[in-house]
Amino acid sequence: MSRPVVGIIGNPHLINSEYLVHGAGEMNAWAVRDICDALPVIIPPDALLAPVADLMEACDGFVFTGGRPNVHPKEYGEILTDGHGDMDEARDALALPLIRALVERGQPYLAICRGFQEMNVAMGGSLYPEIRDLPGRDNHRMPPDGTLAEKFALCHDVTLTPGGVFAKVFASDVVRTNTLHGQGIKQPGQRIVVDGCAHDGTPEAIYVQDAKGFGLGVQWHPEYRASEDPVSRPLFAAFGTAVHAWCSAR
Repeated sequence: MSRPVVGIIGNPHLINSEYLVHGAGEMNAWAVRDICDALPVIIPPDALLAPVADLMEACDGFVFTGGRPNVHPKEYGEILTDGHGDMDEARDALALPLIRALVERGQPYLAICRGFQEMNVAMGGSLYPEIRDLPGRDNHRMPPDGTLAEKFALCHDVTLTPGGVFAKVFASDVVRTNTLHGQGIKQPGQRIVVDGCAHDGTPEAIYVQDAKGFGLGVQWHPEYRASEDPVSRPLFAAFGTAVHAWCSAR
């Protein structure tokens, strides 16, 4: 039997400041291949190139990756300011309706960092443009200097709801994660359950209440050293189990 196909939502990049390409970090692909035992396929982040209905038929599951550009605040009813940073409206146009369709259909997905924020906005929630500017909050951004290992280093705990969805995945009520994000959840969307937070109250783990299928979102980056990390591996393994079940049932 063929392996399941997992669509990895990519991001746009310019080569030599003029040639547009679509790509995704290789760590996402290796995690999907090695832990989920699935075939990773990068999806162009533009609904005109990859319509939602076609994607859902072509793929068994999806990973909504992180990305430097943010969700445009018009998607949650706010005005764009300089503080919101760079935008990617083409990805918004694909990711937001795709997440809603996956929730409705019960098709598996895993949302990471920007994907976590897309998941909240897709369900009607809103975002803070910069977590570090809020009273009592830490700076959750990636360190500007250092090696890749230093930038992706585990640096804070996430406390999970005892007996909740994530606590069952990790077999623990507290996990240690990295942090590489500027924005964060302001108002949770309809049916969004915040199932884990950093020590400063920043939401870090969410799911959709009463969803028909697997759909988890994390604000950290579990793709880094996913095969070795005791938190990343069970998360991708749980996603992989759901993807294989979906593939078998088709």
